[in-house]
Amino acid sequence: MSTEPEDPVPLSALQHWAYCPRQCGLIHLEQAFDDNIHTLRGNAVHARADKPGVESAKGVRVERALPLWHDALGLIGKSDVVEFDKAGRPYPVEYKHGNRHKAADIAACDDLQLAAQALCMEAMTGFTVPEGAIYYASSKRRRVVPIGGPLRSQVQQVTEAVRDMLQSQQLPPPLTGPQAAQRCRGCSLRERCQPEVGQSALMQRARLELFNPDSEPGSPD
Repeated sequence: MSTEPEDPVPLSALQHWAYCPRQCGLIHLEQAFDDNIHTLRGNAVHARADKPGVESAKGVRVERALPLWHDALGLIGKSDVVEFDKAGRPYPVEYKHGNRHKAADIAACDDLQLAAQALCMEAMTGFTVPEGAIYYASSKRRRVVPIGGPLRSQVQQVTEAVRDMLQSQQLPPPLTGPQAAQRCRGCSLRERCQPEVGQSALMQRARLELFNPDSEPGSPD
């Protein structure tokens, strides 16, 4: 009895899940995406990296928008930049807007996406990829990321979590607590995720008056 292969998980979904599982669900289950200043800056940073191409400089071959996959993990996507040395060893470089002094927990989301790319490159080329780098456009600096055991295990765990969500078609709940205060504030899907967050005090008052027959227009609460 044969079983159909599972649909591959997009590499970008791992970063989305690490940042916020609900954000990941809105994007990859409901195909929802809204722009804000952060996403627009990110798009500008990726404008060149997303154009496929090959360059060579000082013995290094640089490939942009290289398709990636990992059959065993069921991952698929593309890299921003991959640098190949003379022996053909790949070195992934992920482009992000902002500077290299991001909060550690936010930077860890970027590291996870980079590590997933590294595992794909290992499966595709047979070379070990012990590290990669995140390039931050604002500071024009790289941050080297070791691809060690804990990060590799996290790639597998998050891939399974995303696949479970995609198969169940269940949207994860919103974040809560201190983490939500930081991450929701910068999320372009904030109003779609929690519409009440985006309502002004005036709109909230109008709704109360509309559905309260005892309330006079413009009367205090």
